[in-house]
Formats: sequence, C-alpha cells, structure tokens
Amino acid sequence: MLCEKCASEIEAVLCGNCESTVIRLGKYCYACGSKLQKKSDSEDEIDFSSRILCSDETCIGVINEKGICKVCGKPYSPESS
Repeated sequence: MLCEKCASEIEAVLCGNCESTVIRLGKYCYACGSKLQKKSDSEDEIDFSSRILCSDETCIGVINEKGICKVCGKPYSPESS
C-alpha cells in the first residue's frame, strides 16, 4: 500500500481477530483493538538498559553509534558523567 502524501510504502496487515486489512501503526488493530502479530521473530523490544545518556547534564538525549548525542549533537565525554 502506498501513502497518499509521500508515496512511500506502508505496511498493511490482516488482523487475526476481525480480519480487517489495517495499516500497521502500532501493536494493536485500530479497528477492533486486538494485538497484531509481530512482523517477524527479529522484532524485539527496545533495550533501554544499554543506552548511554548524553554527558551534558542539561540535555535529555542519548548517544548514537558514532558517539554523538542524538539531540544536541555534542560528542560523548565519559569524564563529564
């Protein structure tokens, strides 16, 4: 299914409960409220315990794989935290 506004591909799934074809916007069917099946076995929950918080004490961001804060753009400085 293609998005009307941006023409990008949108995943549509068949709900196992109400059998409606719905766009995957989250974990639950927006037609009946039942939980949708996972996309695949590789879809895992986010592990928040492995995050590295920004060393700037006024920022709420986390450090990305390049060592830079995703919010403020400052490099991680372990001696600051």
